Amino acid sequence: MSPARPRKLAKVPFVELADGRLQGVVSSGSDIERVYVSSVAAGSYAFACSTNNNRPCGGARGSFCNHIRALVNEAVLQYGAERVARYLRVETGDQEPSAPVLTTAMTSTSPPQGDTAAAAPVFSRFLRHLAYLELAPATAPLPEMQWFPPTRAVA
Repeated sequence: MSPARPRKLAKVPFVELADGRLQGVVSSGSDIERVYVSSVAAGSYAFACSTNNNRPCGGARGSFCNHIRALVNEAVLQYGAERVARYLRVETGDQEPSAPVLTTAMTSTSPPQGDTAAAAPVFSRFLRHLAYLELAPATAPLPEMQWFPPTRAVA
């Protein structure tokens, strides 16, 4: 099992395994101001890809577009191939999981076109993550980053 490796964020600045999907934001190769919100559903491999202003991706007609392929590649770098395969419920048989193996396995059954309804919340989370980059360095805790409630001392 290979460990997850650092990613270059220029092509795929945001990737997550959430809400039963692999989903994220992928930069356009042709327009610096355009990004695509792409996703693949676990189990069914239903996929969706649209721009940040809800225009459908021209390459995602009947099969995975290059944005979705880039998303899978970056997810494998960030989370590791085994974890992505488990989350998406991809059977790789005797083959060692990798981004090309996962993509081939998911597209071998002509996955259905997915719903683009998830694009808005995914893009919103991405923008929220970007906002943290604009904060001045500080040591004080951020309330929205405290995931666990404080524990009370037992008397």
